Amino acid sequence: MKKQIAILGSTGSIGTQALEVIEEHSDLYEVYCLTANNRVRELAEQARRFNPAAVVIANEAHYEELKSLLADCPDINVYAGRQAIDDIVTAGPIDMVLTAMVGFAGLSPTISAIKAHKKICLANKETLVVAGELICRLAAENHSPILPVDSEHSAIFQSIVGEGDNEIEKILLTASGGPFRTLSKEQLAKVTKADALHHPTWEMGAKITIDSASMMNKGFEVIEAKWLFGVDVDKIQVLVHPQSIVHSAVQLVDGAVKAQLGVPDMRLPIQYAFSYPDRLHLNGDRLNLFEHPLEFFEPDMEKFRCLALAYEAMRKGGNMPCILNAANEIVNRGFLDDKCGFLDMPRIIEETMARVAFDANPSYDTYIATDAEARRVATELMGA
Repeated sequence: MKKQIAILGSTGSIGTQALEVIEEHSDLYEVYCLTANNRVRELAEQARRFNPAAVVIANEAHYEELKSLLADCPDINVYAGRQAIDDIVTAGPIDMVLTAMVGFAGLSPTISAIKAHKKICLANKETLVVAGELICRLAAENHSPILPVDSEHSAIFQSIVGEGDNEIEKILLTASGGPFRTLSKEQLAKVTKADALHHPTWEMGAKITIDSASMMNKGFEVIEAKWLFGVDVDKIQVLVHPQSIVHSAVQLVDGAVKAQLGVPDMRLPIQYAFSYPDRLHLNGDRLNLFEHPLEFFEPDMEKFRCLALAYEAMRKGGNMPCILNAANEIVNRGFLDDKCGFLDMPRIIEETMARVAFDANPSYDTYIATDAEARRVATELMGA
């Protein structure tokens, strides 16, 4: 029988590429549910193409439009609202849930899917950044496997497959360095959102592209790697690798380093999360190492303060990564809306981390309250 897949965030970059994978392997996979936040027309077009059992638009204001667009598709159930996303992922036929929603909004439906014992193909960074300890405990309790979709974490996972209980000495987490890798701090003070949105290697959504430019995205990935692979945060080393060919590597206790290489193509980690432990054919370019010099540099933690703040938040633990994430979502949006400068982002995040109440042992309710408080504080600081 075909595996039934729910795609949360189907109109984004990861979601659309996941649909390409499903289309290429339509004999193995079938779309059960598609969700989006606001892109109602794109969601309707996807629904017509893949004929899922259900679609959900998170923004309830778009429900009537979506219902109208799919009025001649009686087999597709149309729902709206964030609670509807939490509910649909628990549907019995679903085998896998690809969580590709952006931001804190991905946490609740991921928890619902885990409690329903679904396989999680995790592309939402914020889930583990905000509540890594809670998510890992729930996944273990509910026997819900979490397969990473991020290219870096997929590379780490692929590198340790077959290693059993062999100890990881160090994770080598690669970063492209973004569009501002070679700029001075003085130059960074003048960059615009248009500059930041021009990523040299990957095509991604606006939020993650800005996070890549500030290197907060890499900071989030450090936190994710700690939870996914059970490695202390200080054993995770970031390497700036502009070519984005080595997607990440693992150093084992005997000194051996295993890495996963390939051309930049997010369909590979998406497909591997779907098919693990099997590998399926994937149409696309193949890596030619004769064409690619491989360079590695240390990241400048002073210039890219967001990366340093992520390490600090993870060392502090508790709800501090949740504060970090909430403040970052506010300043990321603020930078895109021309409400703050590029170097204002780490300053506001750091001040928010200092002001919001710390809780060393947060519950789910604590995360919700912390997220709201950190957003309020960061918004105030951005307007000051």
